[in-house]
Amino acid sequence: MRRKTRRSALKLPAVAVAALAFLSLPAVLAVAGVDDVPSNARSRAAIAAHAPELTEALEAKGLALGAPVYFRLTKEPAVMTAYVQDAEGEYEAFRSWPVCAFSGKLGPKQAEGDLQAPEGFYAVSPGQMNPSSAFHLSFDLGYPNAFDRAKGRTGSYLMVHGDCVSVGCYAMTDEAIEEIWTLMQAALEHGEGTVPVHIFPFPMTAANLQRHAGDPNASFWRSLAPAWQAFEDTGRVPQVRVADGSYQLAGVQ
Repeated sequence: MRRKTRRSALKLPAVAVAALAFLSLPAVLAVAGVDDVPSNARSRAAIAAHAPELTEALEAKGLALGAPVYFRLTKEPAVMTAYVQDAEGEYEAFRSWPVCAFSGKLGPKQAEGDLQAPEGFYAVSPGQMNPSSAFHLSFDLGYPNAFDRAKGRTGSYLMVHGDCVSVGCYAMTDEAIEEIWTLMQAALEHGEGTVPVHIFPFPMTAANLQRHAGDPNASFWRSLAPAWQAFEDTGRVPQVRVADGSYQLAGVQ
């Protein structure tokens, strides 16, 4: 288990920090090269509703709204967890939400229309955020990624969204997706280029891999395990590349 000594820092009252964080978002957009996250009345209302509480909860852990975030999702158990980067560059577990619904079973998405939710390593840019979603708020995972394309996998518009219904996506409650959106928008607008979202069938422990050793997807799942373990060991998000049709670790950020 990683152990560390956190540096002390001067802290403003939570409500003041929330107000500063929320008001500073538009100013960040003036910086050249920073893309705007799409916004409408729905997403602005979500941020206004959740930014103060999230700021207070983050501050209690020595974290800040607008710091880089990393999301890790498992199908079994069906949970999505947000990790937030601290002042020392490590990512600390902040909050988990149950996945309200997802389509299919354990295993990666293979083809358009198979109603299977994807597994693998994805990244969300500002342009993949959709505040006008028919499912409250959503972001596109970017499936198929380079690995999926190398394997001939097809599909489109694979999302994490609200409304608690799924036809191939990961559905959250509306409250959960509003909190997730607020964390992501703040991070993107404070300079995080893309938000990594890593999706696993289950926690990549040796026991779980052994339990599923006879599954047709066992080889694919073993290829995901090094990234899971790298994060467990370092507290830093693993950088994964695709080479020769396989996932390979390229370091940590």
